[in-house]
Amino acid sequence: MQPQTIKAIGYKDNLAIDNEHALQDITLDKPTASGHDILVEVKAISVNPVDYKIRQSRPAPEGEYAVIGWDAAGIVTEVGEEVSLFSVGDKVYYAGDLTRSGSNAEYQLVDERIVGRMPASLSFAEAAALPLTTITAWEMLFDRLQVPVSDSSLGESANDVSVLVIGAAGGVGSILTQLLKKRTSATIIGTASREESVQWLKDLGADHVINHHNPLHGELQKTGITEVDYVISLNNTEDHYEEIIKCLKPQGKLGLIDDPKSLDANLLKTKCLSLHWEFMFTRSMFHTPDMIEQHRLLTDVAKMIDAGVIKTTVAYHLGTITAEHVRIAHHMLENQQAHGKIVLEGWPT
Repeated sequence: MQPQTIKAIGYKDNLAIDNEHALQDITLDKPTASGHDILVEVKAISVNPVDYKIRQSRPAPEGEYAVIGWDAAGIVTEVGEEVSLFSVGDKVYYAGDLTRSGSNAEYQLVDERIVGRMPASLSFAEAAALPLTTITAWEMLFDRLQVPVSDSSLGESANDVSVLVIGAAGGVGSILTQLLKKRTSATIIGTASREESVQWLKDLGADHVINHHNPLHGELQKTGITEVDYVISLNNTEDHYEEIIKCLKPQGKLGLIDDPKSLDANLLKTKCLSLHWEFMFTRSMFHTPDMIEQHRLLTDVAKMIDAGVIKTTVAYHLGTITAEHVRIAHHMLENQQAHGKIVLEGWPT
């Protein structure tokens, strides 16, 4: 019997995004679930900077297409023999695993331990905007930097702290700002330069918004705050590094997610500053013993969304999932033309 085929988007060569072969509409054999894997019928995806970085740099397997994409929402259609968290028919959302075939396909295999049950109040597109950035933001705040969480159930708040978020209007910053607002008592200072991005951050709960095109320490002082406890740098860390050190209090913490070519760690010594990297694929890449924490945090965030505590971060819906539309999304991200998240939904018939 011939294997069933599915639609997907892939590439063979690392090409500039304005080349129509940079991403192409293709067909693949439909995969089968085993072990801890579930097979998800992908209903919607979102696009992240990691997508274009991998498209530009990682070769496709010899003679094959590479399929990327690390954000999806869909329906479980098949489960492996070791699966215990989900059943066929469940609606789920997840970011996936950097070492496996991605979500730019009609059907995708994913380990149940990095998957969450989709928020019931959201559409597939609204849910697809969330997993990668939510996991990144949550792990950065509460696993890496250990920002104190307010105990609202006891009517108590943790010691007031201040957090400067560089590039706060992007995908990670949009959910990180909300998590800070709802789970901590921190004063939140976000950076943005465009008028629509400034308003976007204010709507999400930022207490102050400063312009990252100007020296950060001078901008910070305009808010009446001289130094902060935490700086979370989501892009262009190398450009801001010395200003970041000026902004941090002695014994403060710096967290980052981007890929600076080099940082001089010696500059951190005088203030006894600590450096924390967040990479949300670490747990799935290395199958760490706590890999299931990503399932748990996605489940917790789904409950917060359904309770109206936080909201999805969709800013652009580009239509159906086609190579042409995904190329447009990559172009927007490569040129830093977007705030919030870019989503696509449904496959062409």
